[in-house]
Amino acid sequence: MPRFAASVQYDGSHYHGWQSLKSGLPTVQAAVEAALSKVANHPVSVVCAGRTDAGVHGSNQIIHFESDSVRSERGWAYGSNTHLPDDVAINWVMPVCDEFHARFSAQWRRYRYVIYNYPIRPAHLPKGVTWNYRPLDVKRMQAAAQHLVGEHDFTSYRAVQCQAKNPVRTITRLNVTRHGHLIVLDIQANAFLHHMVRNLAGVLMTIGSGKHEPDWAKTVLEARDRTEGGVTAPPFGLYFVDVGYPETFGLPASEPNPHFVAPLLPWP
Repeated sequence: MPRFAASVQYDGSHYHGWQSLKSGLPTVQAAVEAALSKVANHPVSVVCAGRTDAGVHGSNQIIHFESDSVRSERGWAYGSNTHLPDDVAINWVMPVCDEFHARFSAQWRRYRYVIYNYPIRPAHLPKGVTWNYRPLDVKRMQAAAQHLVGEHDFTSYRAVQCQAKNPVRTITRLNVTRHGHLIVLDIQANAFLHHMVRNLAGVLMTIGSGKHEPDWAKTVLEARDRTEGGVTAPPFGLYFVDVGYPETFGLPASEPNPHFVAPLLPWP
């Protein structure tokens, strides 16, 4: 059947992650498949670029699905959005060749982790940012981050229950910047391990608070032992923001995101 690619944005606060669950608990995938199935008038299953955990958000999650129903690109997107809850939306839909695969064609993935660094907890976007009341030194965090750029064994930075056979990943971007009370971790890699970004954020915030020196990030990395890595940071504030594919597939360029930090940061 004809194959389509689509971009999905969602607030993961009320979902048990991306992937559908046999338990029937709400997931983003289940919501998207239900909406697309109504537009297609037949069951539709989707494949995503990268699964996100419970509470994690997405602003440009790429998926693909197959359908022989005749609908315009606008019809797919707008029709699906009428059947989606308010915290999930499809940005665009377009036909692609059979060789396109949302997961296996991806060359890199990108996340942003947004920290609200202020003594008083935020009343706005309480699940859209991670609150850290301790003063964080961004220069120390950025210095620590540079120890993690490149190809490494990230065993110390993945969840104990991570099922990936190979813990080696390549980080090509890891920048830490402050914008008023907001601190943004911008990280890009060929792929990510389970809880990898949250564990990186936990180590960097610990260093930023002064509990460890920047070299501790390297010490944790070289230990190849998750117990050396400290606390896993909360899912709040973590956004799956971009995916890179070969230009031959012709996917639309992504927009700066999430929208409330877009004016603050360069893109790409």
